[in-house]
Amino acid sequence: MKFKRLFALAVAGIMTMSFTACGNNSQSADSDTFKIGGIGPLTGDAANYGNSVKNGCQVAVDEINAAGGANGKKLELLFEDDVNDAEKSVNAYNTLMDQGVRAIVGSVTSSPCIAVAAESEKDGILQITPSGSAKECTAGSNAFRICFTDPLQGEVMAKYIKDKGINKIAMIYDVSNDYSKGIHDAFAAKFTELGGQLVDDESFSKGDIDFKTQLTKVKTSGAEALFLPIYYTEVGYISQQAATLGLNIPYYGCDGWDGIIKQLNGDTKNIEGATYLTPFVATDTSEKVQAFVNTYKEKYNAEPDQFAADGYDAVYAIKAAIEKAGDDTSNEALVSAMTQISVNGLTGDMTFDENGEPNKSAKVVVIKDGQYVAQN
Repeated sequence: MKFKRLFALAVAGIMTMSFTACGNNSQSADSDTFKIGGIGPLTGDAANYGNSVKNGCQVAVDEINAAGGANGKKLELLFEDDVNDAEKSVNAYNTLMDQGVRAIVGSVTSSPCIAVAAESEKDGILQITPSGSAKECTAGSNAFRICFTDPLQGEVMAKYIKDKGINKIAMIYDVSNDYSKGIHDAFAAKFTELGGQLVDDESFSKGDIDFKTQLTKVKTSGAEALFLPIYYTEVGYISQQAATLGLNIPYYGCDGWDGIIKQLNGDTKNIEGATYLTPFVATDTSEKVQAFVNTYKEKYNAEPDQFAADGYDAVYAIKAAIEKAGDDTSNEALVSAMTQISVNGLTGDMTFDENGEPNKSAKVVVIKDGQYVAQN
């Protein structure tokens, strides 16, 4: 009898450990707390993006919890630094899964996001990237995005520039970056389709800081404008080196430019009049946007950018999915709920299609007198 009791206890212990191990992120299905895992660069060249997303997420979490939570559940944000590196991003994802998160906000940048998406699809967990705009970021049925896609940015900007009467354009892009390549390819195809001419097409790789060779070619190409589908760090280097070389043509960009004024410490003389796409502008006078801006400034002593707004909207999308799913907060229920919700976001009113894409429009912003100024 003693042996049987010991055997029964051993079997029970093994079963308990098995259920715990297999449950992975099942912890919060019956918990009063719903853990959200965030992934993005908190250090390194793209740290502005990751910290903005993290801060925007936290503002949303605090607001939702103060109002009673999501379907009675308190939200908790756990955020991991991926240093804008795909391998580190996957490691961050695994860390968060071990901590029992039920949804992922991230990754913030495209290449790490693609790597994480491959893992999250296997687990079936809801993943929302706030700002990963490469098409592959939402390849899995569990993956959604808040920002608009690379092809959309490229096509919209091509039409906008062509409508400005510009027929000859040069481009400098990051050949090592999925985000930059995606916008580059879509822009080039659309601009030529509209009758424009890409007179100089220059590239660089991650880590490059000397762009004088590319800019010299742009200067002699006859280009009427320069399109830069790249991140703000490289925009800063390029604008300063272009000024030294005497290159004086209009600049156009994409949402990766957001943060350029901070990058240049407010000295925007070399990019005065530059135009880029973004889903959010802190100077928007709507009550919702200004309430967010004021809260963000009080909490972080900084003005929020589009990445902060993207993070905020991602958390509210998760809230809407939780509420739509009701008592069933399984991975399957949350993912299914995403195509049935609508979100009144800072970056626009949005719904999500079966491909994980948001239905919303972009804004055009001009840099004027050291400020981001939205255009109609």
